[in-house]
Amino acid sequence: MDNELSMDQQLIIATGNAGKVREIGEIFSEMSLRLLPMSAVLDPVPEIVEDGATFSENARIKAGVIFRATGIWTLGDDSGLAVDALGGAPGIHSARYAGEQADMEANKRKLLEDLADTPESERTARFICTIAVYINPTTVLETEGACEGKIIDHPRGDSGFGYDPLFVPEGYTRTFAQLTASEKHRISHRGRALRKMKELLHEYIRR
Repeated sequence: MDNELSMDQQLIIATGNAGKVREIGEIFSEMSLRLLPMSAVLDPVPEIVEDGATFSENARIKAGVIFRATGIWTLGDDSGLAVDALGGAPGIHSARYAGEQADMEANKRKLLEDLADTPESERTARFICTIAVYINPTTVLETEGACEGKIIDHPRGDSGFGYDPLFVPEGYTRTFAQLTASEKHRISHRGRALRKMKELLHEYIRR
């Protein structure tokens, strides 16, 4: 690992999701932090068991495991889709909705199957994201963001990742997967949570 920057000028992203790493990098692009995917710092990457009951707990679990292994500021996020007609599901199980070994295509198929008999007016949903950053063993910064919208009956768009092709944000006619990166960052759950976190991190960097 390149140690030209001090440990408090580096930020590890505790995820293996390339889409999340890209989004975080774009939103944090103006910060004086070197962003590092966890795979660039740790080999092998420690197992992270996301057994929390909330987005907040899972975000802290991810960040905590990698922080304790490196001592470097670490960002963990947990996010998911909450559909009102499904009682808030898939929620914290969004990445594993169709089963532990299922891929995202299977998750999307299951979501559409579960909503097959739900009229458009009742397909309201929201994306939720919690960001946690370990600064030291006793200091954890946390922010949250949400984006309201609805689930459509077939995927549209090639951008984004996850459930993006099925989610139309409130006030729009296009899905997340049809928006440009800048449009999505401005309104998305993760974009909102990350902008809040940027402000908190700036305070530490300026110290």
